[in-house]
Formats: sequence, C-alpha cells, structure tokens
Amino acid sequence: MKIIERPLYQAFLRRHRDKPVIKVISGVRRAGKSVLFQLFKDELLASGVSESQIISINFEDLTFYHLRDFLTLNQYIENRLTSDEKHYVFLDEIQHVSQFELVADSLVIKENVDLYLTGSNAYFMSSKLATNLTGRYVQLEVLPLSFKEFMSGLEDKELKRTLAENFNAYLFSSFPYLLQSQTYQEKVEYLTGLYNSILLNDIVPRIGNPNPSLIERIVRTLLSSIGSPVSTNKIKNTLASQQVTISHATLENYLTTLVDSLLFYAVPRFDVKGRKLLQRLEKYYTVDLGFRHLLLPDHQEDFGHMIENIVYLELRRRYSKVYVGNIDKYEVDFIAVTDQGNYAYYQVSESTLVSETLKRELRPLQKISDNYPKYLLTMDSIQPNANYDGIQKKNLMDWLLEE
Repeated sequence: MKIIERPLYQAFLRRHRDKPVIKVISGVRRAGKSVLFQLFKDELLASGVSESQIISINFEDLTFYHLRDFLTLNQYIENRLTSDEKHYVFLDEIQHVSQFELVADSLVIKENVDLYLTGSNAYFMSSKLATNLTGRYVQLEVLPLSFKEFMSGLEDKELKRTLAENFNAYLFSSFPYLLQSQTYQEKVEYLTGLYNSILLNDIVPRIGNPNPSLIERIVRTLLSSIGSPVSTNKIKNTLASQQVTISHATLENYLTTLVDSLLFYAVPRFDVKGRKLLQRLEKYYTVDLGFRHLLLPDHQEDFGHMIENIVYLELRRRYSKVYVGNIDKYEVDFIAVTDQGNYAYYQVSESTLVSETLKRELRPLQKISDNYPKYLLTMDSIQPNANYDGIQKKNLMDWLLEE
C-alpha cells in the first residue's frame, strides 16, 4: 500500500517535538492516525534517534492487551526508560486503558519522555484529559484524506483520469484504505465493517440500554439532513412519522454520543453582526460521505449538500473554528476563524451560471460590511474564477488543491 504523506499533521508533530506537552491525536477510526505515527517515527529514526529510544504500543494489538491496566502500563514504560536520552513514547488508541490519564500525567513530567497519544473518540479528550491535564497537552484532529492528499495517493493509471473523475471517486469516500480497493463491493464491505466498529465500540457502550435500530434511524436522519438546519424537535417529528417514539432527553443523549464518536460534527450558528453564537438550529455534517453512500444508497442526488460537506471538512483542516453564519434574514454557509481571531466567509454552490442563482449566493456575502475575505466556491468550469466587488469566486476542486 502506498504511504500517503499528511503534511499538515506531520508539521504539527514536528512543531511540538521535544516540547514538555503531551501530543494528543484524535480522529475517527481508520482516519490514518497510526500511519501518521509511523511517518513521524521514520522521521525520528532518520534524524538520528535510535530504535531503543522509541517506545510504541498499539492497544488494539492483542500483544499488548495486558497493558490495558494503567499500573502495568506505567511499569512497562518505566522499565524501558533506560537512559537520560529523550525517549519517544507512542500510545495508540489509548482509550482502551483504564485511567490512562494517570499514566500520561506521570510520564509528561519526566524530562526524558516525549509523549504522543491517539484515540478514536472525542469523549476521552473532552473529559478525562481536559480535567486532569489542563495546560499540559496540545491537540490535533486527524480527518480522513483531503482531496490533495487523496490525489497524492493515486497510482499513475488513476492520475490519467480527468480531475472531475477523480473528484467523483473522492466524493464516494476519503478513508485512506479505500485507495487500494478496486471494486464497489469491496468498498461497501469495508465501510460496513468500519461503521459497525464505530457503532459497537464508540456509540453503544456510551448509551444505557441502547437500541441499535433506533441509533441507525437517527444516523440516517442526520445523513439525509446534511447542510440543513436541524433541531431536536425536527428529528423527533421525523422519527414519529416512522412510528418511532423517543423522549427529548434520550434523543439529546444519542445526538451527543454520535458527535463524541466523531461520526458527525454539530456546527453551531453564528450571528455575523453581533459576533455571538446562536442557540438554535445547528447543522450536522458527517466525517465521511462514505457513510451516506452506505446507509442512504438511494439519496445521492443532493450533490450541492455533498460538496458543502466536503467544504466543511476542508475548513476544519485549515481554520481553528468553523460556524454556520447568519446576517439579518440571510445565511452564510460557513464562517471560518483563524487562531488570531480573523474571519473568512464562504458560500458553496454547485453552479452560479444562472444569474438568479448568482445573485442569491452573493447576497449574504454582500450584506457583510467588514473587510475580511469572502469566497464563493462552485463546480463551474465555465467562468470558474471571478471577482464580484471583492467576493472571490473559485472553482471548488482548484480551491481544494491549493496550498
């Protein structure tokens, strides 16, 4: 299998190497966290670090099952810290270790340890680490492949296809493994196994008396509502139309768990004028469109919302925060915020070649009076780039391939 470089993520690890903070890497299962660790370990070896200085444990490998006890794990690592030289400790899928935060707390204070953790769900990061290690860790979220990374992983024969053909392949799913999958059936089988793994390992254990069929109904409802405002009442009404009754509290618990599993992202609304979050009608986007193909095989016609999902994920890679925007009675598809607190505004449309569509998409951006950049992303190949009084139109595929 061709190893795909992940430049953005590799740069994060280089930037924090040898710093006295824990490097915490989170992300949905099979997004490439373990491969990222391998790429970084190869870099360490190439820079002169010896193999004895690298301690690497993947807790999904049964070889290390006995180390899921935190005291046993701590002693195992202590026994391998054989010198004052820096030791690089990689603990992959750490959520399998009971009270793992105590081990991390003990290791991070050692001058000869540089500690790296991965986990497959948001819960272990938002609760245990945040509570016990405040100020002593930095966090990186690993997503499935960006379009740029996807293109870098293609074989020569696939690169001979048109850019649009490769983008269609990317829209099916961006999980790294699927680059080596040749048939539709093989891809569906992989996605089925992955979905079941997330369901059984990251969702069901978090819900008391779970109802798997109800979970899947909610997942299908969210997948069919990508890009549309969603409220708890709206989901309840949708389920009620299917003769399914659920309490408000239970539904809220299910939704929180789906987000914590990193299967979905709940994106809050942001008032552009007031510069504040609005407590209503979030939008949900999925971590990978492959789950939509898997669970809603007959609902692929909504191309506009599919590319909106792709843009949301790309903005998560490029910016610190991403919101859905409101200005007066209009909606801005996305407001992105940098580390420095600067803004950028994005509208997404399949095409704006029809004048009325162009006017509709420009109107929210025209209402914004500040001087932060404003973008209109489309799939247009005719007039793919333009400037409308400072609003920059760009072809979506070209934008995805930008540095």
